[in-house]
Amino acid sequence: MSPLALLLIFLATVAVMEGFAYVMHRWVMHGPGWFLHASHHRPRNGLWEANDLYFVIFALPSILLLLGGVQWDWGHWATAMGAGIAAYGAIYLGFHDIIVHQRVKHRYVARSTYMKRIVQAHRLHHAVETKAGTVSFGFLIAPHPNTLKRTLAERGRQGVRAAKGLEDAGASD
Repeated sequence: MSPLALLLIFLATVAVMEGFAYVMHRWVMHGPGWFLHASHHRPRNGLWEANDLYFVIFALPSILLLLGGVQWDWGHWATAMGAGIAAYGAIYLGFHDIIVHQRVKHRYVARSTYMKRIVQAHRLHHAVETKAGTVSFGFLIAPHPNTLKRTLAERGRQGVRAAKGLEDAGASD
């Protein structure tokens, strides 16, 4: 297989992974897999959360394809595809865990229109702490934040957590 074909397989795999991630996030993590993902919509206590098991689960196809391509003679296509899945995982780790959730402390501030848009879309996703009512399930492609805010308002802000410091505001009245 030509190097160009392998590069195209790699790039196509990275692109397809965004759609796969959307589907898994929308209908698995916010569906039957909520028992693991719920930990991600609550404040984290400690270094790890149950949701981190998804990282391991989603790494398995990449590991299998890399092994198949490199060790088991499946073909170079398997190596390219496994590398594409791993690359998407690295992009996800950098964007989601490091930039948005700051699991590694940094001073990065989103300045480009694109980065501001996807960071804000992800934060709006996390404004909802229940499995229903959430918006924006993609990681690298997201609707405009104004669209997401409108959707949250139309849903009567179902599941939206109270602003910090306001949780007990009504208790003293």
